[in-house]
This record gives sequence, structure tokens and C-alpha cells, in this order.
Amino acid sequence: MRRLALVAAGLAVAATTAHAAPVQAWLTTPDQQHLLAPSPVTAAPARSDAVVRVDPARQHQRMAGFGAAITEASAWLMRHGMTPVQREALMKELFTREGGGLGFDLTRLTIGASDFSRHHYSLNDMPPGQTDPALRHFSLDPERADVIPAVKQALALNPQLQVMASPWSAPGWMKTTDSLVQGQLKPEFYGAFAQYLVRYVQGMAAEGVPIFALTLQNEPHFEPGDYPGMRMTPRTRAEVVGQHLGPLLKAQGLKTQILEWDHNWDEPWSPLSMLSDAAARKFVSGVAWHCYAGDVAAQSQVAQHYPELDVWFTECSGGEWKPQWAETLPWITRNLVIGSTRHGARGVLMWNLALDPKHGPHLGGCKDCRGVVTIDPATGKVTRNIEYYAFGHASRFVVPGARRIASEGGGEGLDHVAFRNPDGSVVLVASNSAASPRRFTVQAPGRRFAYELPAGSVVTLRW
Repeated sequence: MRRLALVAAGLAVAATTAHAAPVQAWLTTPDQQHLLAPSPVTAAPARSDAVVRVDPARQHQRMAGFGAAITEASAWLMRHGMTPVQREALMKELFTREGGGLGFDLTRLTIGASDFSRHHYSLNDMPPGQTDPALRHFSLDPERADVIPAVKQALALNPQLQVMASPWSAPGWMKTTDSLVQGQLKPEFYGAFAQYLVRYVQGMAAEGVPIFALTLQNEPHFEPGDYPGMRMTPRTRAEVVGQHLGPLLKAQGLKTQILEWDHNWDEPWSPLSMLSDAAARKFVSGVAWHCYAGDVAAQSQVAQHYPELDVWFTECSGGEWKPQWAETLPWITRNLVIGSTRHGARGVLMWNLALDPKHGPHLGGCKDCRGVVTIDPATGKVTRNIEYYAFGHASRFVVPGARRIASEGGGEGLDHVAFRNPDGSVVLVASNSAASPRRFTVQAPGRRFAYELPAGSVVTLRW
């Protein structure tokens, strides 16, 4: 089914005005009978109660792209659970648009271990009770086996790929717990932690992996009990960024951006508090968000106060807590692909790029998370999950440099977002979360056509 869809995807579906490029449509349905499959567009009726109006003249943020995190688990699995030929084919499918590939243009790395690592480590571990403020023992060796080769392979396939990175914890000796697990950063090591992050950026650049953006701490209001994590208050984040990390990046001539927050939608007060510190704010380029609590509108709540800052959506995981396509496909599309971009996100990332059928490898943390793809390490077989198709409805068609443009109307249960690519093509992604089909008319300059979207389904329309 998938291969048929990819082969046929380039076929035009005509329903357009004279002398204009044809309208094309790709559909995914929750019964999996259509997976990014070509779908017919029809002529619009004379009158329609449900009209989606697309206005390319009203432009919003410039898009960087879509993607997923290359965790240590994902990198290890692709390296050790696949043959080189299988791995090359999958990476090409994920990071290019050739042959109907997803065209991921963003990825995210963990600085040291997360729960999706085979063991817990930082890049400057010390024996209990010992410290290393000069970072004499800093080393990227833990990343050289699997993560760096995976990212370099992705970059070779897609030189436009932008890489961001986030620590789950400072080295344990910098923390109140003397452990990667739980605790807070000790004030006497604020400067050392900033230097640790700068050393990472410099080291990765030397390896051929430029880091375009850092977050100071993944989920700074969460202290997990069985994998690396670190609580950082808004005041601590402001002090580290304003007095240490920001000035150090500038002094070293590094262009790597600093993104604030990197946590859920339910606490917009926290980034607002951090950004109220003028010394810190001048070094911050954007605000990053996760999906696990709250409402996507929080992105706009913060952006209204700081419109000069970019918005990024940096993490959400699918999982077996929501295994049903009929529920998860429209949720991901409505909240992440559509919702986060309508609320300003320049880039949108899922969590693990790939996991195995047992939802790993992992050590602590999430026991039933799902990757964008699932790889069986015994055979190298790839299963493309709900997240693959939901994100593919945008990532395959919206290229870096595209502008989100205005789209309005449509009726209850129909969510949508529109983009204009640098080549002038327009992309409309629509999701139907209602229990019945929704027929709607699309109206744009020189265009008027109709489409019927099945219940729980997603469509991409391009002209």
C-alpha cells in the first residue's frame, strides 16, 4: 500500500481553473487503507456552507521544517539492528524527499544520556565525590560510536538539515545530588555548565555536526526518579544564560542560538518569568515547547509578549497509551502539525526517530513510547507508525523557507494550516476530527475546488 502511494504521489489530480497547475491531494485514513495516497479533488459547488479561504498575501513565520530526535537509542538501533543497505535506505527515506521520502529538515540530539540511552552518562563523568571544574575529562567519546555517525549520515543525505541539542542533566558532580538523577545545578558550577555546553558545540562542529540551537535543559520543571534530569527554576535559567552561557557563546564567536523553556504548554508563566530578565533575554533567540500537558495556545501567549523570539516545538512522543489510529492520527495532526504551526512554530519535532518493538532501547523512563518508525533488530524490518504519516503530510511538501499563510473557515471538526513554498506552490494540510466525513470548498486566488475528508483522516492539498 505504501509503495503504491509513493509511486502514484506525483500524479496530478485535476480540479482547477484553466492554465493553472493542477491540484494534487494525498490522503491518510485511520483504517490504513490510504497512507499518504493520491486522492481525487472535485469541482466546487456553486454554494458551500464549509469554505476554507487561503490567502497567500497574509504571511506569518518562515518555516525551518519538521523532524524527530536522533536519540542514542535510535542511533544504536539503526546501526546495530540493520544492515548498511537497510540503514541507508531508511535514512534516505526519512531525510530526503526522493521517491516520496519524508524530507525531515530538523533533528534534535541529547547532550549526554536521556531515558532513551542504553546506559546513563554525561560527557564529563567523575567518580563520586570528585569534581572537574576545568572540564579536563570532557569527552565526546560516548557519542562517537552511534549518534555522531547517524547524524553525519543524515547530513550527507540532507545538507540543509538543522541540528539542535538539549541536555537532560549536567554532569552529576555539578549537582546537589552528585548524580545524573534528580537534583539542581549548584551555583558554583553555573559557569562550568555553560562551558560544558560550549565545549559540546565546539566538539560537535569539529566532528562535522554544526549545532544551530541549544536549550539549556530538557524539561526543567521535571525531576524523573530513574533517568537523568535536573530541575532549573526560571531564575537559575536566567542567571546561567545571562551571565554565563550567552556571553561565553558570544566571546567564542559561536552563532548557536539559545532556546528557552523546552517543556510543556501548561506552564507559560515559567518562560515568561525567565524572559523578564533583560540580561538573559538578549541572548535568547526562541522558546521551545513540549506537548505532554496544557494547550498549544500557550505558544501564542508567550509570543504575544515577545514577538521577536522564534517559536519551536521540540518534543512529543507517540505511545501505546494511544494505539488507535482513529484517535491518534487526528490528534497529532491537529495539535502538532496544524496547532503548533498556527501558533507560530517554525519547526516541529517528534521524540524518538526509531525504536524497537519493545519500545527501546531505554533505561528508565517511558516504557511504552513509540518511534516515528519501529525497527525489528532481528531482521531490520521497518514499520512506519502513525507519527510517520501524520508528519509526512507536512514534511514531504513544506520545504525550508516556506511561509505559513492565512487559512480560515471550514466548520466544526475541520482543522487546517496553509503554507507557501519558495517556488510559489501552496500546501494546505487539513484534519477531520469529527465522527463523520466533512466536505469543504477551498477558495484561494485563482482557485476554487472541493474535497470530502473522511472521519478521522488527514489530507494534504497542493497547487
